[in-house]
Amino acid sequence: MGVTRRHLLRTAATGALLAPWLRHAVYAAESSPQVSSSGGRIAGTFDQGIAVFKGIRYGADTAPRRFMPALAPEPWSGVYEATRFGPAAPQAGASEPTSEDCLFLNVWTPACDARRRPVMCYIHGGAYATGSGSSPLYDGVRLCRRGDVVVVTLNHRLNVFGHLFLQRFGTAEFADSGNAGMLDLVLALRWVQANISAFGGDPQRVLVFGQSGGGAKIATLLAMPAARGLLQRAATMSGQQLTASGPLHATQRAQVFLEALGLSAARSAAVATLPSERLVAALSARDPFIENGALYFGPVLDERSLTRHPFYPDAPPLSREVPMLIGNTHDETRTLIGKSEPAAFAVDWQQLPAWLARHMRVDIAPEIVIAAYRRWYPAYSASDVLFAATTASRSWRAAIVEAELRAQQGAPVFAYQLDWPSPLEDGRLGAPHTLDIPLAFDNIAQPGSLTGNASAAQRVADQMSAAFIAFARSGNPNHRGIPRWLPYTLPRRATLVFDVESRLADDPRGNERRLFEKVPFIQQGT
Repeated sequence: MGVTRRHLLRTAATGALLAPWLRHAVYAAESSPQVSSSGGRIAGTFDQGIAVFKGIRYGADTAPRRFMPALAPEPWSGVYEATRFGPAAPQAGASEPTSEDCLFLNVWTPACDARRRPVMCYIHGGAYATGSGSSPLYDGVRLCRRGDVVVVTLNHRLNVFGHLFLQRFGTAEFADSGNAGMLDLVLALRWVQANISAFGGDPQRVLVFGQSGGGAKIATLLAMPAARGLLQRAATMSGQQLTASGPLHATQRAQVFLEALGLSAARSAAVATLPSERLVAALSARDPFIENGALYFGPVLDERSLTRHPFYPDAPPLSREVPMLIGNTHDETRTLIGKSEPAAFAVDWQQLPAWLARHMRVDIAPEIVIAAYRRWYPAYSASDVLFAATTASRSWRAAIVEAELRAQQGAPVFAYQLDWPSPLEDGRLGAPHTLDIPLAFDNIAQPGSLTGNASAAQRVADQMSAAFIAFARSGNPNHRGIPRWLPYTLPRRATLVFDVESRLADDPRGNERRLFEKVPFIQQGT
């Protein structure tokens, strides 16, 4: 599993630079894995026989170029130890170090050889506001051991640092500010294309997959010309992006943010020099378009890096040939709503209309929805109807739209639904948002997993992780451990339903789909 000095002399790759807090070059011990790149030599560690490199720099410090596209890093001399994660992007409520110098990625590989393994590049969730690539749930050791693949996770700019749209305030250098975070992802994927062969990966078999906000970022990447050719498969897990923020709405949000900082439009350029802590504090300002919500910052239709909406009015033609896997969990909002509002688990029938009106995010009479669900599912409680209807109307709804637009386009697309319920909290969570992360990574025993680590959880993890590995390898998720998984086509709508005993179902929850498809869906924040 190690890399010899002779192999190092033969290895060809291109640049990566470690964090500035690792300024002193150190020579790694003979037992550590090493990679040579055009930027310099990198030394990692071994974890259960897997070579692990943490905190590899793919972009320069963004602080001197706040709100602008990041630059490639400068090369270095000596050997740097890639043994700890780089800081996350500045964000509210972070539980790990943060910095504007945040463009780092992490690599797990079975060996730094010439095998050309499939690459599984994961983009973290947290909407466009929070998160990082260093969660224990994203640890790549078990995927590498199970499927002989290379795993990559990464950090990038978030919230205002990645999406404060200043283009219309007249400062030319900030013309790309609305999508700086998305351009970070493009830069990271360029690093993968240039370097991953030195880590035993195949730059022509790159799966980009992500959950929640990570899936939304991937949907956006599929519509960005700058990302074309950088990914060969895409998988979104409970994360969709039908539309981007329009430039006028994004400008109004920027205005609200500037006012929270005490800046006028004429002094907008000063936001580039304020302490990052002040910017993070101002994120709590009320959004002008989302009722009772903090400011939303996400991708913007800026007519530069993003010249069309990701999935409106159709699926993006430029990524038509990229196979796509689109999935959701059966009970998304049991954590999306229930985690922040525990009272949702005790809602009664009298309270239910008001709760639905507040949480469905589509304009339909709650009484019509309640009557339909009571007819379809007479055993459901009021709380059950709340979670089922809000999942169908807002989380699952956008996934269905993306799958159907891809099917109409004739593009390769597979759909899944996770039905297996979490055993935690006496089962009241059902199959909630984030449940599929440890299953896809085969990391059910990691901190933060909602799966528990019983045999049933492992059986579902065996099926899901093998499907993601198969998809990375060939663009087809089928493997011997699941029923034959057919592509999603119209009008059949074949969907793989993951459970202890998984099954292929045609148009699962079709009654719920038909109820909500008669009303327009507007992605929150856009």
